[in-house]
Amino acid sequence: MPLDVVQLLCELVRTPSVNPMGREFSGDEYLEAAMTARLETVFQELQLPYFVQEVEPRRCNIVARLEGDPDAGVTVFEAHQDTVPVEGMTIRPWEPEIRDGRVFGRGSCDIKGGMACMLTALSRLAEERPAGMPTIVMACTVNEEYGYAGATAMAGSWAAGTAPAMPVLPNGVIVAEPTLLDVVVAHKGVSRWRCHTRGKAAHSSMPHLGDNAFYRMARVLTAIERYATEEAPQLGQHALVGGPTISVGLIQGGISVNTVPDQCTIEIDRRVIPGEDALEAYQRVVDYVAAATGNDPHVSHDAPYIASNGLDMGRNEGLATRLGEVARAHGGGGQRIGVPYGTDAPAFDAVGAPTVVFGPGSIDQAHTCDEWIDVDQLQRAVDIYYEFGKTGWPPS
Repeated sequence: MPLDVVQLLCELVRTPSVNPMGREFSGDEYLEAAMTARLETVFQELQLPYFVQEVEPRRCNIVARLEGDPDAGVTVFEAHQDTVPVEGMTIRPWEPEIRDGRVFGRGSCDIKGGMACMLTALSRLAEERPAGMPTIVMACTVNEEYGYAGATAMAGSWAAGTAPAMPVLPNGVIVAEPTLLDVVVAHKGVSRWRCHTRGKAAHSSMPHLGDNAFYRMARVLTAIERYATEEAPQLGQHALVGGPTISVGLIQGGISVNTVPDQCTIEIDRRVIPGEDALEAYQRVVDYVAAATGNDPHVSHDAPYIASNGLDMGRNEGLATRLGEVARAHGGGGQRIGVPYGTDAPAFDAVGAPTVVFGPGSIDQAHTCDEWIDVDQLQRAVDIYYEFGKTGWPPS
C-alpha cells in the first residue's frame, strides 16, 4: 500500500531534527540522526536500496534509489532533514495536530511536509512501476538551515563519481521547499560571517583607562548601514529576485554594565543575487569597512561560515517548463518565480544538474511560532511529484 501523506508527515514531525544553528547544544532533539533512522525504516518498508553518507558525526545524508527504464534518465527528489530551533513556539513542536484542514508542528511546512509528499509519491511509483518511468532517487540531506553542508557533500560525490546511488548526473533535481506549488527557477545566495572589535577593559567609573570595543563596533555598523543604502543598490538587479542586500542580525559583547567592554562581535548576512560570487561579495564588504574605519587593526573578520551562490535561470528552463505543466494540470500554480531566500539547489546546479525548487506550503509559515501546512497543498503536491516522476524530464 502507498504511504498516507498526512500520517507520514505526522510521524516525521514527531521525530525531532533540530539544527543547532552553530550554537552549543545538548539533547537528542538536536541533529538529524533520529530522522535518518526514521527514513531508513521508510526505505526498508518500501524495499528500496538506500545509501548513507556521513557528513558530520550524527549527521548523515540518506539516499534511496527506485530503478526505472535505463533509457529514461534519473530524476532526483531532494528534501533536507533538519528544522530550525523551537524556542518561542506557541504549539507543541513535536506533537502534530490536525485541525482546520492544516497540520501543525515544527517542520510541517519547512520541509517535512514536502519530504512527506515526495516519499508518498515515491511509494506510489514503487508500487506501480509505470512503464517508461525514469530512475527516481530520493535524497535527504543534512544541515540545510545553517550552511547547506549536506547538499554540498552530496553534489560533490556526484561530480566525483563516488556516489553509489548516482553514477551519472541526473536529468533533473527537484528541491522541496514551500513554494505554494510554483516553480522557483532563481533565488538569492548568501554569505554570512562574524566581525569582531577588540578594546581594553576598565572599570566604568574610569572609562578613560579603557578602550570601548562597542564604540569601535558602532563605527563598523555605521559603515555597513551606509553600504546597505549607498553601495548595494549600485550592484545590479536580477529580474526575478531584485537586488543584493546586507543586514546585521546578531551582536554580542561585554561582561557587565560597570565594565568597559574589551570585545564585541556581530554577525553579518549579505544576500547575493544570481551571478554574484558569495566570497567576492564578502570581501567587498570587508574592504569597504576597512576603508571606512581607517584600516583599524582592532577590527577583524572571520571567514564566512556560510557562502552559497544563488540559483539562476538557464540550465533549468526545460525542467521548469515540464514541471510547471504538470503542476498546473493538478491544481498547482506552476508559475516560474524567483525568491529572496536560499536553498540546497545551487549545490546541485553547480555540478551541472538542472535544478528547480518546488513544494507545498507557503514560506510565510516556515520557521513560525505555530508552523503549519494545508492538507490540500500536501495532497496536490503528492499528485504532482507522482505524475512528474512517471516521465521525468525530458519525457521518455
